[in-house]
Amino acid sequence: MALQPNRWVKIDRNERLTATREGGESTRSQTGRFFTSQSDRPQLLAQADQIARQKNSLSLEENEKHRAGEGSVSVESEIEHERNQHTDSMQLKTILNHVEKQKGFVYTDARFSDDQSLILVTLKPHARSRPVCSGCRKKRPGYDTRPVRRFEFVPLWAIPVIFLYTMRRVNCPDCGVKVEWLPWADGKHQSTHSYRIFLASWAKRLNWKETAAIFGTSWDTVYRAVDWVVRWGLVHREIGGIEAIGVDEIAYRRGHKYITLVYQIDSDCRRLLYVARDRTEQSLRGFFSAVSASSIESLRFVCTDMWKQYMNVIAEQASGAVHILDRYHVMKKFGDKLNQVRAEEARQMKADGYEPVLKNSR
Repeated sequence: MALQPNRWVKIDRNERLTATREGGESTRSQTGRFFTSQSDRPQLLAQADQIARQKNSLSLEENEKHRAGEGSVSVESEIEHERNQHTDSMQLKTILNHVEKQKGFVYTDARFSDDQSLILVTLKPHARSRPVCSGCRKKRPGYDTRPVRRFEFVPLWAIPVIFLYTMRRVNCPDCGVKVEWLPWADGKHQSTHSYRIFLASWAKRLNWKETAAIFGTSWDTVYRAVDWVVRWGLVHREIGGIEAIGVDEIAYRRGHKYITLVYQIDSDCRRLLYVARDRTEQSLRGFFSAVSASSIESLRFVCTDMWKQYMNVIAEQASGAVHILDRYHVMKKFGDKLNQVRAEEARQMKADGYEPVLKNSR
């Protein structure tokens, strides 16, 4: 539909309709928009609609060209726009996949809890993955699913992180119906392996009560984390080729409450090997019962203080090793004997009628 010959129409940047009479000036309303007579309005609206359709058609053609590689700048802008729409979720899932990628599982969602106090991360198994039996650790067909379980993960920016996962049960021909094995947690424990290691590492630097208070958990949770890490380490450690050990005791409570410690002190390896309550002969014998005979035979040096119970066990269990006594106790014994001799000589000189020149010479 065309306008009258003495009128023309255009769409400015703000999609406003402009009508100008030939040889005359445009008329502008108080709001800044152009208008024309009431009789011309239907024609102007029709023309504006036609122009808008043409513009939309051009936009579609341009988009097709962009997808074909003729508009790389716009395509990159669209990609950036899509990324910005999912910034929070994508960034958190990227971090989790970097530090805690779970084979056979995917992070599908990360969000705040209703009260904004927790970060809830949902995990789901891969579409083609089969659950692993917790009994025999073999892939088995699924049986059914259990309610959603929560697992504590390492806090992020001091915000507790909780994994949410719907447990599956497997129909194992060897073990029967079993709950699936998970790579990030054991059995019915609510803490992930990473969270346990995290708490245990801080428990080496702080007392357990302080560790629990800082990370918003309980003392029992910290204790279980340390216990799990120690047990895992004992099962997976290798004790062999030890050449030198050091034995000592420390007081852990008032009232002469001690524990016995045995360290490996090789030039290339220093680590704690054994801990036992008290400082009796039985306490140290437990170490030699825990290690193999070949490990005892490889010992070349044993360092202890002069505690008699330790010396008796070393002479009995590691007679082929050189027994090295610590310098402090050797010099202390030497000083005690020197003072004893000096005192005896001073008393003898006084009894013989001589001036006790050694008196107060300590």
